[in-house]
Amino acid sequence: ILAWRAMNPDLTIRSTFIAGFPGETEEEFEHLLDFLREAELDRVGCFAYSPVEGAAANALPGQLADDVREERRARFMQVQEQISARRLARKVGTVQRVLVDEVGPTVAMGRTAADAPEIDGVVYIKTGRRKLAPGDFVEVKITSAEEHDLHGAPA
Repeated sequence: ILAWRAMNPDLTIRSTFIAGFPGETEEEFEHLLDFLREAELDRVGCFAYSPVEGAAANALPGQLADDVREERRARFMQVQEQISARRLARKVGTVQRVLVDEVGPTVAMGRTAADAPEIDGVVYIKTGRRKLAPGDFVEVKITSAEEHDLHGAPA
């Protein structure tokens, strides 16, 4: 990951994880959290393991209780939220190309190339007098960041 980012600092890395898989120990889960902190992936999802009809994992030993699986998923996402906030804060002051999805009276919403629709965060664009329409691409100067979203104005 470090080598990829050295070649392309603007690279966006996304992945999805399962917490609480049968047999997962607390030590193994902590190892996963350590990896997450070191790798600083940009867009991450996590699901608590749940049995699925016909899945071989249903017969594995070490099934974890529902509350343990959910608690691990929540801890995972708390760590990722901190990482996301740090990574997005690095974009403050930059200009990002944004695809406009929705337009309101004073604010439009869009997404960068790093953002999947209806999954990732959005960019809130203060439109002022600028007329934007869904489907427009606009260069946006990023003025602030949250855990998942960016805020800016047309550059």
